[in-house]
Amino acid sequence: MNRRSLLVSASLLGLSACHHDLSAQDVSIEGLVPHLAFTMTEAQTGKTVTAADFRGKTVLLYFGYTNCPDVCPTTLYTVERILKTLPAATAANIVLLFVTVDPDRDTLPVLTQYTALFGANVIGLRGTADQLYALARRYRVVFSVSKTPTYQVTHSAAIYVFNPKGAPQFIIAGLDTATPDIKGIAADLASV
Repeated sequence: MNRRSLLVSASLLGLSACHHDLSAQDVSIEGLVPHLAFTMTEAQTGKTVTAADFRGKTVLLYFGYTNCPDVCPTTLYTVERILKTLPAATAANIVLLFVTVDPDRDTLPVLTQYTALFGANVIGLRGTADQLYALARRYRVVFSVSKTPTYQVTHSAAIYVFNPKGAPQFIIAGLDTATPDIKGIAADLASV
């Protein structure tokens, strides 16, 4: 092996030692979406909050609604299970921001009651139509609310993960499946 090959091999080994392979349910979004930014109302306090209020925490950003019959409660329950596998100090530095896509029905008290079902790490956020649409556009999230002929809400089910500085890290997909990768996703969150 010549000197150049040896240097290339050593460099690749160094890179692989620093790189953490993500769970199959997680997809890297580093450099693909903007840093976390929003202004909304926190359901628990009724105060206006921004992304800056969550600096220093790993933030999981999820769009859903409290009347969701399956995907939202299953996803939030799975996140709760994931956080319980982490050391307490690590879990304490992770917050899931549950952004309602149905603010007409999801009042602040309704959001507060709903998010409390899934642990202290879940915080409900409610925005004006402009705030909600701006945040959804920023992260390319799709949702719709149709009030006729029956009330129907659809939404993306991915969770966006941001590091403590607000930089995008990865998306967690498919937490409403029968066999989510609890250990793999927990390892990914612990490495943020």
